[in-house]
Amino acid sequence: MHIPDGFVSAPVAAAGCVVAAGCIAYAVKTTNKKLGEKEVPLMGVLAAFIFAAQMLNFPIAGGTSGHFLGAALAAILLGPWAGLLIMTCVLAVQCLIFQDGGLFALGVNIVNMGIVGGFVGYYAHRGGTFLSGGRKRGILISGGLAGCLSIVAASVVCAVELAVSGTVPLGVALPAMVGIHTLIGIAEGVITAAVLAVLMATRTDLLGLKKV
Repeated sequence: MHIPDGFVSAPVAAAGCVVAAGCIAYAVKTTNKKLGEKEVPLMGVLAAFIFAAQMLNFPIAGGTSGHFLGAALAAILLGPWAGLLIMTCVLAVQCLIFQDGGLFALGVNIVNMGIVGGFVGYYAHRGGTFLSGGRKRGILISGGLAGCLSIVAASVVCAVELAVSGTVPLGVALPAMVGIHTLIGIAEGVITAAVLAVLMATRTDLLGLKKV
């Protein structure tokens, strides 16, 4: 999912930077207003956890591998705007230090994983929790579904970006990306639900769903 340099065209990369920068600026403004003293340290803890978890790859079909994204989890716990800031920090460090994703493509990577992944995961979990009446099982199932959908949605947008850039036809990119990332999404959903289950057992105060 981390797009390297040279895979997206200059217009697509520029558009990604503009969208990412605008959303990050709004996220900073919104987060400063809505998050309290307890949530700010949690942002740092979540960023560290997601960064560490992303370093662990698991095998997927066809010799490929995947790793935990964490956008849905961050959005569920702190809201999508704070989640975007967390993902931006993680993706920036990965890009600048570990060369995981290109600097030229950092904007589109933030859009895909931080914005699309975070907001899709957030609203999927909110919707599922509402439909379940806020029951524990419903929250966990919604968390798993949110994690899976966040990965699949981000992969769809990534495929479109590659197709618009002329890198690969959409008819090839879309099924390939969605197929592999559905498998990764299942693992993402399991991990997200597991973390929520642990928090339910130990820190229920962290599960007060944050509004946009």
